[in-house]
Amino acid sequence: MSVTENLNKITASIPNDVCVVAVSKRHPAELIKEAHEAGYRDFGENMVQEMQEKHAVLPEDIRWHMIGHLQRNKVKYIVGYVYLIHGVDSLKLLLEINKRAAKINRVVSCLLQVHIAKEDTKFGFAEDELINLLNNEVTSQLTHIRIAGLMGMATNTDNLDQVSQEFNGLNGLFTRVKSEISNPVVDMKHLSMGMSGDYELAIKSGSNMIRVGSNIFGTRPQKL
Repeated sequence: MSVTENLNKITASIPNDVCVVAVSKRHPAELIKEAHEAGYRDFGENMVQEMQEKHAVLPEDIRWHMIGHLQRNKVKYIVGYVYLIHGVDSLKLLLEINKRAAKINRVVSCLLQVHIAKEDTKFGFAEDELINLLNNEVTSQLTHIRIAGLMGMATNTDNLDQVSQEFNGLNGLFTRVKSEISNPVVDMKHLSMGMSGDYELAIKSGSNMIRVGSNIFGTRPQKL
């Protein structure tokens, strides 16, 4: 099936309020353009250089999601147009995004990444670190960012009970932040969890934003 047919199949099977971020990393711009012409706007990249190259040749109304681990020295390249930065995992990164956004008088939406997996290779805040960050007066003064939600990646395992437990835990934290945190830069809208192999479980656990690549674009090529 085509990229558009794959997207249509996924969106027809999930609730209307769930945003599908089509993960287009290492896939050519032509496939993104095909999906764009069919009405899709949300695309995810994990490398700054590749996002830059695609942004330069694709329509301006695309909503670019930075889903990879973002280094502070790369923020300046995407801050002018990125729609949502998914993987913010430190106060230092928030400070850099805020500084760069202030220079162009833009407010950039970010998701805080929470470490929910049993794997040490995953990035993200522990729950207590996240709450401390959101209660930090320094964070409340970052007027050029918007903390728009949370993001998490479950353990890469066939144990679906474990995956569901991790997703449910993140949803519980998301709900807690919405009800307990009073911070002018926090506006909890997005709970980004679930990828090609587990997005159905994630949606059952409260996700309203999924990041899907191979189920849309097929096997990822090694190089563009």
